[in-house]
Amino acid sequence: MGAMDRIDSVLPPIPAKRYFTIGEVSELCLVKPYVLRYWEQEFVQLKPMKRRGNRRYYQHHEVLLIRRIRELLYEQGFTISGARNQLSDMGALAAVSGADHPSTELMGAVPQGGSAWATSSEARTARALQAANVAVAEVGWLPPDLAALDRLDADSAHALRDALVSIRELLG
Repeated sequence: MGAMDRIDSVLPPIPAKRYFTIGEVSELCLVKPYVLRYWEQEFVQLKPMKRRGNRRYYQHHEVLLIRRIRELLYEQGFTISGARNQLSDMGALAAVSGADHPSTELMGAVPQGGSAWATSSEARTARALQAANVAVAEVGWLPPDLAALDRLDADSAHALRDALVSIRELLG
Protein backbone atom coordinates (compact mmCIF):
# COMPACT_ATOMS: atom_id res chain seq x y z
CA MET A 1 0.00 0.00 0.00
CA GLY A 2 1.52 3.35 -1.11
CA ALA A 3 1.59 6.63 0.78
CA MET A 4 -1.36 8.02 -1.17
CA ASP A 5 -3.44 4.94 -0.32
CA ARG A 6 -2.75 5.52 3.39
CA ILE A 7 -3.78 9.17 3.14
CA ASP A 8 -6.92 8.41 1.15
CA SER A 9 -7.96 5.79 3.70
CA VAL A 10 -7.66 8.39 6.51
CA LEU A 11 -9.20 11.37 4.73
CA PRO A 12 -12.96 11.60 4.16
CA PRO A 13 -14.27 11.15 0.60
CA ILE A 14 -14.67 14.30 -1.48
CA PRO A 15 -18.35 14.96 -2.25
CA ALA A 16 -19.38 15.51 -5.88
CA LYS A 17 -20.04 19.21 -5.74
CA ARG A 18 -18.74 22.22 -7.60
CA TYR A 19 -17.31 24.48 -4.89
CA PHE A 20 -16.02 23.98 -1.37
CA THR A 21 -15.56 26.61 1.35
CA ILE A 22 -12.28 26.86 3.23
CA GLY A 23 -13.97 25.20 6.23
CA GLU A 24 -15.10 22.25 4.12
CA VAL A 25 -11.65 21.88 2.55
CA SER A 26 -10.10 22.05 6.00
CA GLU A 27 -12.24 19.09 7.09
CA LEU A 28 -11.73 17.14 3.84
CA CYS A 29 -7.94 17.52 3.97
CA LEU A 30 -7.42 17.59 7.76
CA VAL A 31 -5.55 20.90 7.49
CA LYS A 32 -6.36 24.08 9.44
CA PRO A 33 -7.77 27.04 7.44
CA TYR A 34 -4.81 29.27 8.31
CA VAL A 35 -2.48 26.60 6.84
CA LEU A 36 -4.53 26.57 3.63
CA ARG A 37 -4.22 30.36 3.37
CA TYR A 38 -0.46 30.07 3.92
CA TRP A 39 -0.15 27.37 1.26
CA GLU A 40 -1.90 29.69 -1.23
CA GLN A 41 1.07 32.04 -0.84
CA GLU A 42 3.63 29.26 -1.19
CA PHE A 43 2.16 27.18 -4.04
CA VAL A 44 1.29 29.08 -7.24
CA GLN A 45 -0.90 26.20 -8.44
CA LEU A 46 -3.32 26.77 -5.56
CA LYS A 47 -5.66 29.60 -6.58
CA PRO A 48 -9.14 29.34 -5.09
CA MET A 49 -11.81 31.62 -6.51
CA LYS A 50 -12.56 34.56 -4.25
CA ARG A 51 -16.01 36.10 -4.01
CA ARG A 52 -17.69 38.63 -1.72
CA GLY A 53 -15.62 39.61 1.26
CA ASN A 54 -12.64 37.62 -0.06
CA ARG A 55 -14.41 34.33 0.70
CA ARG A 56 -12.53 31.43 -0.83
CA TYR A 57 -14.20 28.75 -2.95
CA TYR A 58 -12.14 25.73 -3.94
CA GLN A 59 -12.89 23.38 -6.84
CA HIS A 60 -12.43 19.61 -6.80
CA HIS A 61 -9.02 19.68 -8.48
CA GLU A 62 -7.79 22.15 -5.84
CA VAL A 63 -8.91 19.84 -3.04
CA LEU A 64 -6.92 17.06 -4.72
CA LEU A 65 -3.93 19.40 -5.00
CA ILE A 66 -4.16 20.26 -1.29
CA ARG A 67 -4.24 16.55 -0.45
CA ARG A 68 -1.13 16.07 -2.60
CA ILE A 69 0.63 18.98 -0.85
CA ARG A 70 -0.38 17.52 2.50
CA GLU A 71 1.04 14.14 1.49
CA LEU A 72 4.33 15.67 0.34
CA LEU A 73 4.76 17.73 3.52
CA TYR A 74 3.31 15.52 6.23
CA GLU A 75 3.75 11.96 4.95
CA GLN A 76 6.87 12.17 2.77
CA GLY A 77 8.66 14.81 4.85
CA PHE A 78 9.37 17.35 2.10
CA THR A 79 10.05 20.98 2.96
CA ILE A 80 7.81 23.66 1.41
CA SER A 81 10.52 24.28 -1.19
CA GLY A 82 10.90 20.55 -1.88
CA ALA A 83 7.14 20.07 -2.22
CA ARG A 84 6.98 23.08 -4.55
CA ASN A 85 9.70 21.48 -6.72
CA GLN A 86 7.88 18.13 -6.74
CA LEU A 87 4.67 19.80 -7.91
CA SER A 88 6.56 21.79 -10.56
CA ASP A 89 8.18 18.59 -11.84
CA MET A 90 4.75 16.91 -12.04
CA GLY A 91 3.38 19.93 -13.95
CA ALA A 92 6.29 19.81 -16.39
CA LEU A 93 5.67 16.10 -17.00
CA ALA A 94 2.00 16.76 -17.66
CA ALA A 95 2.87 19.53 -20.13
CA VAL A 96 5.31 17.29 -21.99
CA SER A 97 2.84 14.39 -22.17
CA GLY A 98 0.02 16.68 -23.31
CA ALA A 99 -2.08 15.88 -20.24
CA ASP A 100 -4.34 18.58 -18.93
CA HIS A 101 -7.13 18.72 -16.39
CA PRO A 102 -10.33 18.79 -18.46
CA SER A 103 -12.56 19.72 -15.55
CA THR A 104 -10.82 23.09 -15.30
CA GLU A 105 -11.58 23.78 -18.94
CA LEU A 106 -15.15 22.60 -18.57
CA MET A 107 -15.73 24.69 -15.47
CA GLY A 108 -14.46 27.76 -17.28
CA ALA A 109 -17.19 27.28 -19.87
CA VAL A 110 -19.97 27.48 -17.29
CA PRO A 111 -20.95 31.07 -16.46
CA GLN A 112 -20.11 32.24 -12.94
CA GLY A 113 -22.24 34.24 -10.57
CA GLY A 114 -25.49 32.30 -10.30
CA SER A 115 -27.39 34.37 -12.88
CA ALA A 116 -30.43 32.76 -14.49
CA TRP A 117 -29.88 30.99 -17.81
CA ALA A 118 -31.36 32.81 -20.78
CA THR A 119 -32.45 29.73 -22.73
CA SER A 120 -33.15 26.09 -22.11
CA SER A 121 -30.32 25.28 -24.53
CA GLU A 122 -27.89 27.10 -22.26
CA ALA A 123 -29.31 25.25 -19.26
CA ARG A 124 -28.81 21.88 -21.02
CA THR A 125 -25.26 22.87 -21.92
CA ALA A 126 -24.54 23.82 -18.32
CA ARG A 127 -25.97 20.53 -17.02
CA ALA A 128 -23.89 18.55 -19.54
CA LEU A 129 -20.73 20.44 -18.59
CA GLN A 130 -21.42 19.90 -14.89
CA ALA A 131 -22.04 16.20 -15.50
CA ALA A 132 -18.79 15.97 -17.45
CA ASN A 133 -16.97 17.75 -14.64
CA VAL A 134 -18.32 15.28 -12.08
CA ALA A 135 -17.34 12.37 -14.33
CA VAL A 136 -13.83 13.76 -14.82
CA ALA A 137 -13.55 14.40 -11.08
CA GLU A 138 -14.46 10.76 -10.39
CA VAL A 139 -11.96 9.50 -12.94
CA GLY A 140 -9.24 11.97 -11.98
CA TRP A 141 -6.75 13.09 -14.58
CA LEU A 142 -7.67 11.76 -17.98
CA PRO A 143 -4.85 9.88 -19.69
CA PRO A 144 -3.42 11.42 -22.86
CA ASP A 145 -3.80 8.15 -24.77
CA LEU A 146 -7.15 6.49 -25.41
CA ALA A 147 -5.75 3.01 -24.74
CA ALA A 148 -5.44 3.94 -21.07
CA LEU A 149 -9.23 4.34 -20.88
CA ASP A 150 -9.43 0.54 -20.75
CA ARG A 151 -8.01 0.69 -17.22
CA LEU A 152 -10.99 2.64 -15.82
CA ASP A 153 -13.34 0.85 -13.47
CA ALA A 154 -16.87 0.25 -14.79
CA ASP A 155 -18.58 3.03 -12.79
CA SER A 156 -16.07 5.69 -13.82
CA ALA A 157 -16.18 4.60 -17.44
CA HIS A 158 -19.98 4.70 -17.42
CA ALA A 159 -20.06 8.19 -15.86
CA LEU A 160 -17.52 9.46 -18.38
CA ARG A 161 -19.44 7.89 -21.28
CA ASP A 162 -22.72 9.50 -20.15
CA ALA A 163 -21.08 12.90 -19.89
CA LEU A 164 -19.48 12.57 -23.34
CA VAL A 165 -22.77 11.46 -24.90
CA SER A 166 -24.50 14.53 -23.39
CA ILE A 167 -21.85 16.82 -24.82
CA ARG A 168 -22.02 15.10 -28.23
CA GLU A 169 -25.81 15.57 -28.29
CA LEU A 170 -25.39 19.26 -27.53
CA LEU A 171 -22.79 19.73 -30.25
CA GLY A 172 -24.57 17.59 -32.83
